[in-house]
Amino acid sequence: MEIRKPKDWEFKKILSLSPQAVYDGTLGNVKPSDEKVNQLIEPLLQKGSYYLIATENEILMEWILLGTSKDQFTDEKYGFIYELFVLDEFRGNGISKKLMETGIEHLKKEGYSEVRLSAFAGNQAIKLYEKLGFYIRTVTMSMPI
Repeated sequence: MEIRKPKDWEFKKILSLSPQAVYDGTLGNVKPSDEKVNQLIEPLLQKGSYYLIATENEILMEWILLGTSKDQFTDEKYGFIYELFVLDEFRGNGISKKLMETGIEHLKKEGYSEVRLSAFAGNQAIKLYEKLGFYIRTVTMSMPI
């Protein structure tokens, strides 16, 4: 397995699959259009966020979107994992752990002393995040009215 930044054709494939990644990551609560995903991702990329991918024999298996964010209370910057997505046929093989560890190491080398991420309650990836040392920092609650 190789972990690296994507080539142009891989980047285009990621963008084409990003609506599915958002849909899966939100447990089916959000099904964005290609245009909406582009509106979300483009500003991140313009501010320096980037993808790392896991491949085997030039086959894209999974990606992570890394970047920076700022604490709303202290204005301190920290590393942020915006997206982690595994293509269906590669799920359950432990690739995510290696990709997460590599992503965290990238953020550490960039000078961040903290990494954060967000996940929908019930997302199976939360178990992985906790094994890696992430813990619940804030909770966002919702109530239909």
